[in-house]
Amino acid sequence: MKTRTPKSFNATPVKPVAEKRHKGAGEVRIIGGEWRRTKLPVALKPGLRPTPDRVRETLFNWLGQSLLGWRCVDPFAGTGALGFEAASRGAAHVQVCELDPALVAQLSTQVNRLKATNVHVLRTDGVACLRQLSESSVDLIFIDPPFDGALFEPSLLAAGKAVKADGYVYLEAPLAWTDEQLEPMGLSLYRHLKAGAVHAHLLRRIA
Repeated sequence: MKTRTPKSFNATPVKPVAEKRHKGAGEVRIIGGEWRRTKLPVALKPGLRPTPDRVRETLFNWLGQSLLGWRCVDPFAGTGALGFEAASRGAAHVQVCELDPALVAQLSTQVNRLKATNVHVLRTDGVACLRQLSESSVDLIFIDPPFDGALFEPSLLAAGKAVKADGYVYLEAPLAWTDEQLEPMGLSLYRHLKAGAVHAHLLRRIA
């Protein structure tokens, strides 16, 4: 896997913001790859917050357009937008985890509709999903939990163990995380973007 020289930026903590809720059910689109422009439904659920299109586009530009052969895990899948995006771009195995039974059913429906044999849906808690992963076994982990839960630290700690030495962890949060905060999790900041109320981070494992 090729790496890129990081650009300099300042990622400083900001005050948390109120999480926006959808006024009604809607949809998001897969941006690139085999299923480009395919719509995924967004259920009307408290705390369900699909990653904005601009953020997803930037993330996959950072990663490179092809994820051919990668193993990816989306432990807080929700709509599955991140996991399906990775699968659309060639990931060999994408594990999407979700606890809400209605969302699990919706994810399974999309897998069948797309004939996405590389996407595997599990009904489980996101942190438990991460803790069950073998050490240094995953190329890309998406951490995008509900903003009102105390899920970031345990998720990052587990992800820091599960990600490969040359892999990536994507973190979406209401705050900007710094290297000082990430170091105890075995991770370091590689890229950062602020888009509205969202702070998107691409992290690497500390060697």
